[in-house]
Amino acid sequence: MLSEEATDTAQRLGADRVWIVDPLDGTKEYRAGDRHDWAVHVALWERAAGDLTVGAVGLPALGEVLTTHPAPVVPPVPAGPLRVAVSRSRPPEVARAAAAALDAVLVPMGSAGYKTLAVVRGEADAYVHAGGMYQWDSAAPVAVARAAGLFTSRLDGSPLVYNAADTWLPDLVVCRPELAGRVLAAVR
Repeated sequence: MLSEEATDTAQRLGADRVWIVDPLDGTKEYRAGDRHDWAVHVALWERAAGDLTVGAVGLPALGEVLTTHPAPVVPPVPAGPLRVAVSRSRPPEVARAAAAALDAVLVPMGSAGYKTLAVVRGEADAYVHAGGMYQWDSAAPVAVARAAGLFTSRLDGSPLVYNAADTWLPDLVVCRPELAGRVLAAVR
């Protein structure tokens, strides 16, 4: 297991299956008591696939759980400007630059998991993050986003790698697949 709440060991690096768990993503939002933009993450990484194979993200304040099986259906793009999900407390400059290049609006939200699922749920069209996070912050949401057909990568377009020795992920992009080229060009 790899989790924010557990001591990490090198044993997981040789395992065939590793659960990646974040029992509470968005502690500030949860503690506020009146916010819904926090989540619970559970993902499975399997050596045979070399990647995430299963994921579930609970949005308890909304009474929802989104999973890889069955995968959620992403709603159509609504009329109006593109929407980029960003941290409500510390939006990264790269997201501001991307929004400007895309003629998009910034949509401030809480946890990383919620921002990823905002793209899945149709509340945003892209999530651009450059401030770094840990693998447990994005594994389950990325698994769900991929199952829904969304594009996921690092800011440079390289793949997101899970169950790596270094649990730090410097950056992340999640967006509708038809926007991937534009979003990646905007963050370069």
